[in-house]
Amino acid sequence: MDKHIAPVALEKAYRLINHGPTVLVSSGHAGVSNVMAAAWCCALDFAPPKLTVVIDKATRTRALVENSGKFVIQVPTVAQLQLTHDVGSKSLLQEPDKLERAGVELFHIDGYETPFVAGCSAWLACRLIPEPHNQQAYDLFIGEVVGAWSDTRVFRDGHWHFEDASPELGSLHYIAGGNFYAIGQVLQANTDK
Repeated sequence: MDKHIAPVALEKAYRLINHGPTVLVSSGHAGVSNVMAAAWCCALDFAPPKLTVVIDKATRTRALVENSGKFVIQVPTVAQLQLTHDVGSKSLLQEPDKLERAGVELFHIDGYETPFVAGCSAWLACRLIPEPHNQQAYDLFIGEVVGAWSDTRVFRDGHWHFEDASPELGSLHYIAGGNFYAIGQVLQANTDK
């Protein structure tokens, strides 16, 4: 594992996605691994920590999540812009070498079977909480976060530090048509009122 990766306390895990980044969803089952991009992912609960993510019926990742009951949510970086676009716009069903062509490097963390995407700034390992109605009607999946990690160059002590990090470590925010924004400057509200 990279020397910059450190565990994040589960009670702070929601902070890894609370700023609304585009995420990468990885899963694996029966020797097949896949990664897709998702723009609709958000924190749902604190204790135990839960999140939601929309995974379309047409994706190979969805079948892997449903069959394995596990997935990982990753926060990709500005340096992974093209990778994020490519895994979000190509399907493993039509392109079996999708991950190689996109330059995806997978790794594993001891105790977790699901593949993780290298180079991201945050990782949340999730156990699927089956909600068949939500999954079928809305493509909405709920995961309980069972492990969380961050790249300490940009997230440490329970907080993001984008202002101190290299711009390549910024998070991506998808708009449409291949257009993304990188996270912007820090603005501080008066909290003494």
